[in-house]
Amino acid sequence: MEKNPHIIPTYSVKSRLQSSHLRLAVAAVFALALSGCNYLNPLDWFADDEEINLPVELGLFDREVEMNRQWRISVGNGQGDNYTKITPIIDSGVIYAASENGIVLAVELSTGNVLWRQRIASTITGGVGAGDGLVMIGTEDAEVVALDQGNGEILWTGAVSSEVLSAPQTNGDIAVAQTVDGKLVALEASDGSQRWTYETTLPALTLRGTSQPVITPSGSVIAGFSNGTLISVAAEDGVLFWEERVAIPEGRYDIDRVIDVDGNLLLDGNRILAASYQGNLMAFEINSGRIVWGIQASSYHGMEQGFGNIYYSDDESRVIAIRDNSEDVVWENNDLHFRSITAPTVIGNYIAVADFEGYIHLISQVDGRLVGRFQVDGDGVRANLLANNGTLYVFSNDGSLAALSLQ
Repeated sequence: MEKNPHIIPTYSVKSRLQSSHLRLAVAAVFALALSGCNYLNPLDWFADDEEINLPVELGLFDREVEMNRQWRISVGNGQGDNYTKITPIIDSGVIYAASENGIVLAVELSTGNVLWRQRIASTITGGVGAGDGLVMIGTEDAEVVALDQGNGEILWTGAVSSEVLSAPQTNGDIAVAQTVDGKLVALEASDGSQRWTYETTLPALTLRGTSQPVITPSGSVIAGFSNGTLISVAAEDGVLFWEERVAIPEGRYDIDRVIDVDGNLLLDGNRILAASYQGNLMAFEINSGRIVWGIQASSYHGMEQGFGNIYYSDDESRVIAIRDNSEDVVWENNDLHFRSITAPTVIGNYIAVADFEGYIHLISQVDGRLVGRFQVDGDGVRANLLANNGTLYVFSNDGSLAALSLQ
């Protein structure tokens, strides 16, 4: 069926606003200006009951893998009432998590014991980043807050130009954050003072969200933007190395021309991979920006690798395996169509995704069949899943952080 740009495929506007396509309109940012942002009201899109795409009901399958909860703790109010996607991070046997209402926790992976807890006096919208002694989050008030990785003490607060919706990153020398007004900002890792800023031009309409920048071992920072571009700048001073397009806007209406690079970038040796909504999956050479691979696809999630494949969740919640460096589709899973799933996470021989009802689904890397399912709660999961040493870590929308083992 041909897409209608004025129909947002979801299953119930009144009861839930969490289908993958509704997210695009609910969180769209229109006419971003230096003075601030104006957000579209999602209910304005529904003058009457138009045809909608229902999320597929979960069917029966041959369960081959069981998931058991090892521990579970609460982290504030989780994602809160705004459309945030605050994702925990694992570093050196500890998982760091944050909630919209300002709670930041360090939790021991193996036991679920809380090592420290801190409260930030701001609304958290981006995070979590960790490394080189820092835990970093971004706020609604245009700040990056850095905490001591060992004890949670607030070390500094650095001002940026606008709200931060993704996790800041650090290499020990700088901390970089991407802001919703199209800027990439580098702060001194020692005190949060600003070192440099790189700015792009935003389109008229964009998704609410940004990908998180990547600091490469070669000394560059790579970031994707809502205008469909990927840029590489020097970590030291922000000087541009290269700029390439992941997608080119097409169509008559602004909503047809949305081509955000929102999913996390995938660093693979001397390549960086990026996905765009209504665009492409592309691989670029890190040092030169030369295009080394690409296919047409639409995704606002990140990608994963395994078994020689690239895995991604598309904008209609299909999970697709592409043979790396080719256009060959190895398999496509449609069992979760329109269930607003997360980006795929590889764990062992499987791929894990979560959906809007809080179900975790395991998919075989070999042929794409469902092999396991577990519901963590009924509030849903937007944050990407994390895997470490055969254990899956899930941060649900209501703030529950859980560790699941596979058997």
